[in-house]
Amino acid sequence: MLAGELLALDTDSPLWDATRPLLDAALRLDQQDDTYIWHGWDKKQVEAFLKRLPQHCTLLAGVWQTTPGERGGEEQEKLVLGVVCEVLAAEVRSVRTFAAFVADGLPPVEQLEPGYEHARALMQAVSRQVAPVAWALFTDKPTWDEWLLMAGDDGGAIDKGELLASFARAGRCVLMGTQTLRHR
Repeated sequence: MLAGELLALDTDSPLWDATRPLLDAALRLDQQDDTYIWHGWDKKQVEAFLKRLPQHCTLLAGVWQTTPGERGGEEQEKLVLGVVCEVLAAEVRSVRTFAAFVADGLPPVEQLEPGYEHARALMQAVSRQVAPVAWALFTDKPTWDEWLLMAGDDGGAIDKGELLASFARAGRCVLMGTQTLRHR
């Protein structure tokens, strides 16, 4: 699941505060036996997902949180998680935040918006610098939290892929990338 020598890049980015706990959970899942379940995730489904990906690709997740504007002004959307995982031969080889791509023409992280233009620019920068984007998920914080943390009624594993697809069909998130074409 995770490469023996996983590279964590641009760890000084403020976006690492949200990325670190996810990486910790992935490490725990990777190091435990097949019976270990973390919030509905199990090693078997993650490994199966990674094996279905192209040989060398990237996975992106962008999560925005809506906050009230100052003094009753317009609501603001702030990027709270922006992570890119490089996958090679069904193993996550590197993890970096969206901040790593600002030098490639992206606006500063604080100005990234959950719209098509920034999503497309980000995906192009990632493809140029790392590898083609297999899957990119763009969503809001409540949807992300529900997808990430939902478990079966008994606390067991659930089909996270189907759950995410149901959120996409309901308009709660956007899935983009080279692999979305295969699922239409």
